[in-house]
Amino acid sequence: MTSENVRYNDYDRFARTYGRQNETGPYNADYERPAILDLAGDVRDLRVLDAGCGTGVLAAELTERGARVTGMDLSGSMLEIARARLGPDASLRQGDLSAPLPFSDNVFELILSSLVMHYLHHWEPTLREFRRVLSPGGRVVLSTHHPFMDMRISGSDDYFGTYQYTENWFRDEQTMAMRFWHRPLRAMLAAFETSGFTVSAIREPEPRERMADSAPDVYRYLTHNPQFIFFELTPATP
Repeated sequence: MTSENVRYNDYDRFARTYGRQNETGPYNADYERPAILDLAGDVRDLRVLDAGCGTGVLAAELTERGARVTGMDLSGSMLEIARARLGPDASLRQGDLSAPLPFSDNVFELILSSLVMHYLHHWEPTLREFRRVLSPGGRVVLSTHHPFMDMRISGSDDYFGTYQYTENWFRDEQTMAMRFWHRPLRAMLAAFETSGFTVSAIREPEPRERMADSAPDVYRYLTHNPQFIFFELTPATP
């Protein structure tokens, strides 16, 4: 198969493999997920959009903490797993975050987007939709690839550019062809500003201490190298 025929980011094909890794793998279970939940804070009784919910691991945690969660993802196979995890009454929608969202204005008090934005070439349309469906006083909490991580993986020496790169993931004897977008921090901040948001927090978390025992090599790596970067956004005042 030539590179032109490769299907990138095919989560329908490896939904179960990815779901297992996302639930228990150290990068998610002991690093990204705890960090985004910490930044989200108290979610009791909040209407939450889990934008890019995948197999529903984060949505399950939010629901357990008392949130009223709506999950949305592009992959139907991922949503099937999420439905089995969350139950038949869970609010789940299939949709593309680069397109207009299928929700009315001002309906969510919190939008969480976990490791999604690096799949998108243009951030502004998605962020403007987040702004539209967010209620007054609401927040967006998101995580994405740290730009330094992109440079390590892509092998590029261009920090300030915005460009696409590919990576092969190996999971359960499967090769998963992935495609992402690198952008520098200044481009991220500009997208937030032009989409009507103020950045209220930026985090570069370190891994949980328990990873030192469960995955010592990953722990040592993450204590010296940034993997993801986290933002809390609030609507800018006119």
